[in-house]
Amino acid sequence: MSNQKWDTKLYDKKHSFVSEYGNELLNLLSPRDDENILDIGCGTGDLANEIYLSGAKITGIDASEEMVISANEKYPNINFYVMDAKNLKFSTQFNAVFSNAVLHWIKSPKQVLKSVYSVLESEGRFVCEFGGKGNCDMILNSVIGNMKKMNYDYDDDKFPWYFPSIGEYTSLMEEVGFQVTYATHFDRPTKLLDKGIGLRNWISMFVGNLVKEVKERDLEMIIDNVESEVEHKLFQNGDWYADYKRIRVIGYKK
Repeated sequence: MSNQKWDTKLYDKKHSFVSEYGNELLNLLSPRDDENILDIGCGTGDLANEIYLSGAKITGIDASEEMVISANEKYPNINFYVMDAKNLKFSTQFNAVFSNAVLHWIKSPKQVLKSVYSVLESEGRFVCEFGGKGNCDMILNSVIGNMKKMNYDYDDDKFPWYFPSIGEYTSLMEEVGFQVTYATHFDRPTKLLDKGIGLRNWISMFVGNLVKEVKERDLEMIIDNVESEVEHKLFQNGDWYADYKRIRVIGYKK
């Protein structure tokens, strides 16, 4: 799983759209009060709490200790654990596994799917959304291009995300044993908070692994260049937008 470091206060304050958009996914999950549900990549726990309020029994896991500490502080009635999604360890099986805006951080998708499959009961469902093919291409291609111009080494192996097509991901699901009943790929331009500096905040929060070898003074110059290059497409009426593309899928264990 990604070793991305997280500022949980900044995440909650400036990037709450991650959880807010996840509320749409909760409608697809449609939790029931007699269900046992696992939230993979729970972050600071907001969506897990929504599931808890539905009456279902919810357990949250995240690879980030910082996120889990924050989630436990915010929602002490829910069990949150630091755990790798590639190696889920539970003595009970779940009626459903839920994941929002997480799986693009894990570059071994089949291993994750096998792990999810193993903790689902028969007929249990997997409901998830994450970055799909082309996600944030304008921003990320500009960041990478400017890194290269400044003579920083880069190759595709250093790209820290997994953004598959529907065909690629649903084929992996079927190989593992899932029956895929729903799959969609869609554009979701996402408004970034803080007029004028929203893109800068976004890069600081989410692109750390990609630019971890870049010197601070060079990073400032890269961000300035990125803003100039994508402004005509992503800056509207004083606000920055990220060019998100998402995948949503539902699969059942058979």
